[in-house]
Amino acid sequence: MYKALIRPILFLFDPEKIHHFSFTFIKTTSTLLGWLYKLIFDLKEERLEKEVFGLKFKNPVGIAAGFDKNAVLLDELENFGFGFIEIGTVTPKPQSGNPKKRLFRLKKDKALINRMGFNNLGVDEAVKQLKKRKTKLIIGGNIGKNTATPNEEAKSDYIYNFEALYDVVDYFVVNVSCPNVKDLTKLQDIDFLEDLLSTLKDINNKRGKNRPILLKIAPDLNRQQLDDIVELIASTKIAGVIAANTSSGRENLTTSEEEIKAIGNGGLSGKPIKDNATEVIRYLSQKSNKAFPIIGVGGIHTAEDALEKLEAGADLVQVYTGFIYEGPKLIKDINKAILAQLK
Repeated sequence: MYKALIRPILFLFDPEKIHHFSFTFIKTTSTLLGWLYKLIFDLKEERLEKEVFGLKFKNPVGIAAGFDKNAVLLDELENFGFGFIEIGTVTPKPQSGNPKKRLFRLKKDKALINRMGFNNLGVDEAVKQLKKRKTKLIIGGNIGKNTATPNEEAKSDYIYNFEALYDVVDYFVVNVSCPNVKDLTKLQDIDFLEDLLSTLKDINNKRGKNRPILLKIAPDLNRQQLDDIVELIASTKIAGVIAANTSSGRENLTTSEEEIKAIGNGGLSGKPIKDNATEVIRYLSQKSNKAFPIIGVGGIHTAEDALEKLEAGADLVQVYTGFIYEGPKLIKDINKAILAQLK
């Protein structure tokens, strides 16, 4: 029904406007129909539970950061069968992000290009929302820096986010790999990362609770850079990696070159980055001898895509673009496929 009827109508309109419309629709209808969404989409099965970096997940399928930036749909998203939710990317101060138009569909490729620019209401607003949640799902907090903050002061932004969210999320994701924030990817410098991650680990230890810290990396890193990431995880002893973020590349696209040029800069997500993201997962898993957990994300549009990520070495998976193109049934399909493999 979603792909045959609902999606064609939604795709007639601007993607960012539809994103906001969908939030309002889900929020409004869940008051009366939340039980129905849960009945249709939520697969309850103890065998799907999985413990990763000390946390017990209801199932291995989560919604990636970027979908619910401000933590306003936590209870409602649980009804669609997700095993965990990652909010953000949040920044210390509210910011409007990049100028519109900044979100584009590549329908022929089942992909999106976005240059949102960390638009969010600020970490303090996210904290207010998180304190109101009823769901017991694992919640991750994806943290970044304000665009106006110079790179030499970026560390303070990450620390502010970390301390603000500490009591209301279950794990953290340090995002330095988004291609849509000016100069952000320069923070992938290993020396900077080692200093930042070690500082956050020290805060974690002093606070007394175990808040796993993960690093979100780009799918465009070469082998040497991935080797550096493996060494970085070993030296800082953070919990793991999310592989991978959106891509700056434009390979393997059916969409015309003219249309791509007209869209301009932005991070590519969806089907075209599936194989690259999977190979990053496989390489990290094999190179490290599975020394740390990996959350696999990038191009998951079918249950088979998710299983491929898990077989490559991912412990959990996340969807975003696939959720938009395939609809909420995707989550149940993935969980059913995982159960079938367990049998």
